[in-house]
Amino acid sequence: MQTELKPAAAAKRETKITYATMSADEMEDLHREFDRATTTVQSRFGATHPMFINGRPAVSADQFEDRSPIDIRVLLGRFQKGTREQVREAIAAARAAFAMWNRVPWEERVHQVRRIGQAIHERRAELGALIGWETGKNRLESVGEVEEAADFFAYYCDEMEQHDGFVRPMGTPGSREENQSVLRPWGVFAVIAPFNFPIALAAGPAAAAMLAGNTVVFKPATDTPYTGLRLYEVIAESMPPGVFNFVTGGGGTVGQSLIDEPGIDGIVFTGSKQVGMQLVRDNAARAIPRPVIIEMGGKNPAIVMPSANLDEATDGVMRSSFGAQGQKCSACSRVYVARDVRQQFVDLLVEKTRRIKIGNPLERDVWLGPVINQAAVETYERAIEQAKRDGGRILTGGHRLTGGIFEHGYFVEPTVIDGLPAAHPLFTDELFVPITVIAPVLSLDEAIDLANRTEYGLTAGIFSQDDHEIQEFFDRIEAGVVYANRRAGATTGAWPGLNSFGGWKASGSTGRGTGGPHYLQQFFREQSRTRVR
Repeated sequence: MQTELKPAAAAKRETKITYATMSADEMEDLHREFDRATTTVQSRFGATHPMFINGRPAVSADQFEDRSPIDIRVLLGRFQKGTREQVREAIAAARAAFAMWNRVPWEERVHQVRRIGQAIHERRAELGALIGWETGKNRLESVGEVEEAADFFAYYCDEMEQHDGFVRPMGTPGSREENQSVLRPWGVFAVIAPFNFPIALAAGPAAAAMLAGNTVVFKPATDTPYTGLRLYEVIAESMPPGVFNFVTGGGGTVGQSLIDEPGIDGIVFTGSKQVGMQLVRDNAARAIPRPVIIEMGGKNPAIVMPSANLDEATDGVMRSSFGAQGQKCSACSRVYVARDVRQQFVDLLVEKTRRIKIGNPLERDVWLGPVINQAAVETYERAIEQAKRDGGRILTGGHRLTGGIFEHGYFVEPTVIDGLPAAHPLFTDELFVPITVIAPVLSLDEAIDLANRTEYGLTAGIFSQDDHEIQEFFDRIEAGVVYANRRAGATTGAWPGLNSFGGWKASGSTGRGTGGPHYLQQFFREQSRTRVR
């Protein structure tokens, strides 16, 4: 088993699950804890849940249902379809709380925010089980996400302390003048989270925003509101009312209201390129611009050279292509393989892919669960038909699974496709389903050129034993997160404090990676202070 320690304050906590963990077979206590938590979480299903504005429950006239992709007969809960007026109320509550929260000394903010990360870690089994039910992730992915969420809080607190609250003395032209650079909060941030990391990709920006002295209005994805609610409940234990507000919605009203309302001073959005670019355009037309921190996906390549260890390479590609059902913005969805080793690589990858156990991801020995909803199934089926129509060869997979345990869920097979031209849309369009396509290359130059031939630039990986090839890859690849010879994930597995995670090109808007040393500062604006004595 491969485990990692928390990058900050590692001695204070035990080893834990991360995305680089190969298995949890030796963690018997965690498995028992997870089994108990699964039963506990299930006993709470079916209730109707409010939003929370200024610490108080809020309901609307309409609700929507949250059902498990594992079995759509399982009603996880009913959630509110918030209104534009309720969004305004949440923004007003956050604005009122900001007047107090931004004046709290940064040391005290660190203390309170750090407690949230500790509380998330303590609830890792319960939160992990809920993530499994709601997203279809397996145990390792689910618990790993909870641990990542906890580490976002810890890492950003460490960063705040290491920079002394981002108050820095500047030069003085004369003895009577004192100059300072002070980072100050913006105000109210909207955090709009995706379904695929419902706690981690809400926790990261929320932690950074609150540490900086901002307040938050948080909207989870409509596919994963329950995990968002539990995050709110954990945060509410440590935060004053109004600092962190929770709103839900269906049909786009709440999300669009958060984007449109002038009372929002900054936005964090993780989702589609279409929506992300519209946010950028809208921001350019505003009378007063605001920070817009956007992550918009990827079409992530792995390159396999003749000197590669093919056992490591196929493990890395398989884990990154099919982990979380390919529903990661960092998923390895295309592979460029040197012709000399192409057949060996393909044979081994297909063999390993066929051994993947598909089923209820809450069970200990299941690695692959369902995709998130019917729309994802339809995306998968369209891609398979397109590949067949255009001469591609389905080497393994290619079907929706039905009957038995699959009958009432959104289960599809992990799929490897060969034989398509390198310019085919399946090499350029993000799908967010468990499909990867393979193309042969004659050289590293050709592989890098093909890898860069996309509008996205999130992650990329190479497998080679040649140091020159690896350096050439690092120097020329157009991606924000790059790996060499990573068996635990060819293009996936970034972790707070270990790997900054952010995209280039159409994958991101700021060039600063979450979980890295430059992320927290985006939630501040600089004020230069001069005082003459």
